[in-house]
Amino acid sequence: MIRWGLFIGTSSGIVLGLYMWYVEMVTGKKVYTLLMNVDFIPIIGGIDWPVSLEWFFHLVISWMIGILYAYVFMHKWKETNRNRWSLAIVLTAIAASTYVPLTIFAIKETPALTDGTAILYWLIGHVLYAITLKKSYDRFY
Repeated sequence: MIRWGLFIGTSSGIVLGLYMWYVEMVTGKKVYTLLMNVDFIPIIGGIDWPVSLEWFFHLVISWMIGILYAYVFMHKWKETNRNRWSLAIVLTAIAASTYVPLTIFAIKETPALTDGTAILYWLIGHVLYAITLKKSYDRFY
């Protein structure tokens, strides 16, 4: 279960991170900066982390989501295609909803709460995350 969760969390996290990075590079919308931002967290927020450690922090969250996803199907829910999609959507919707608190608490420049284009990019990235989460689980299982 942990190995499955790490695999699906890694693949999904990489897809989301690369998408956000690409969007930020092409459009200038700081969605990647928002995704990787930890500057508001006490103690660790004041450190200028290298990109590799920002990615690690991002992947830790994705690993937790991936492990939870695998756990649910190994111990709680019947494994049907509908249930796999439903859980991927629910977990990803929770992750996508972090746009608001991450934006409010960020010290670095991030997209505004009212930036509809940035929100759309953020949501598209998280849809890609949900698809990758479900498809990675299907492939590994």
